[in-house]
Amino acid sequence: MKQDVNDTLRDGGPDAVRERHDRARKFNSGTAVTPDRFQLKAFDAITLSTAPNCLVKGIIPCAALVVVWGPPKCGKSFWTFDLMMHVALGWPYRGRRVQQGPVVYLALEGGYGFAARVVAWRTRHLEDHRDPVPFYLLDVPVDLVVDRDALIQAIQAQLGAHIPAAVVIDTLNRALIGDENKSDDMARFIRAADVIRTAFGCTVVVIHHCGVQGSRPRGHTSLAGADDAQIAVERDDGGIITAKVEFMKDGEAGAVIGSRLEPVLLGTDDDGDPQASCVIVSADVAAASASIGASIRMTANQRRFLDIMNDALIDAPAEHKTKSGIPGGQIAISREWLKMCCKSKGWFDTGASENNNRAKVSNMLNALAGKRLVGLSSLFVWLAK
Repeated sequence: MKQDVNDTLRDGGPDAVRERHDRARKFNSGTAVTPDRFQLKAFDAITLSTAPNCLVKGIIPCAALVVVWGPPKCGKSFWTFDLMMHVALGWPYRGRRVQQGPVVYLALEGGYGFAARVVAWRTRHLEDHRDPVPFYLLDVPVDLVVDRDALIQAIQAQLGAHIPAAVVIDTLNRALIGDENKSDDMARFIRAADVIRTAFGCTVVVIHHCGVQGSRPRGHTSLAGADDAQIAVERDDGGIITAKVEFMKDGEAGAVIGSRLEPVLLGTDDDGDPQASCVIVSADVAAASASIGASIRMTANQRRFLDIMNDALIDAPAEHKTKSGIPGGQIAISREWLKMCCKSKGWFDTGASENNNRAKVSNMLNALAGKRLVGLSSLFVWLAK
């Protein structure tokens, strides 16, 4: 009996558990039309529920599609992971109420680095914690459109009665085998996320990069039209990470959360080299609010180049990337690979000679290095921490 009570509390209360179980059973039973599938509610029977409608009050709605977006290396994955750990544990988040429930996190970019983040969080926050933590990591490739049903069934089979309260997809680019700029491909991705949301009655959080101008999420605008909440994350040159709730369909937007990264040492590897990662810690909210939009000034062309460089880092084959001798264990890509990506993305000047376009890349890298946004060596380039 005690175990049943603990399971219920961990999953977010009896009402939340019951609703998620009902949704899971409906998914398993198929979608055949039956006379009782579409129940009409009489006007006088419609009442307002008093159950909480947010996983994290004022930040993450329940049973919603949420987009967390920002430029490369701004801390959006660190921030989202920290937020989701508070959901998994049921801990208040920066003074805000949290509805507890299991979290499934799809870490599709850098599984090794994400494991280090988990260990760092455990080291900092859970030294004396002995109870199981309902946080579950998936760090293998996923094509959300093709794999959605298999993913749902795998979660059901492995979590059993512990229906997730949130599923995080980190990042959209790695979960979509297609073109995020095409309406059809983006629509299929949104539909897949919606099927997951409906199957579990959970919130689906999608971490996404920004567009060329840096003013909105990258790709087709249908994503912004479909989401229930949108959170922009920025990081200024002083290291302040700001997460701002730009939009919330059934709630008040505008919340600003200030954070920064704090290093955590994790011992040494088998070669005796030190291992480390970071955890998110609170930063002054007033300073964070003042820092919105106050990050390093960049031209539209410089922002577009950084988008291309980030994609190049994600897609680089083994022969064109290295961590050897790179500060902070960053992944670096060869200058040749970056130039090939600039050409394939249409960043080169049409009609210009190859030498002129190569010089254009070198000049851009030098300008961004002067802003401390990229690091350079004679053969490799990387995004600066």
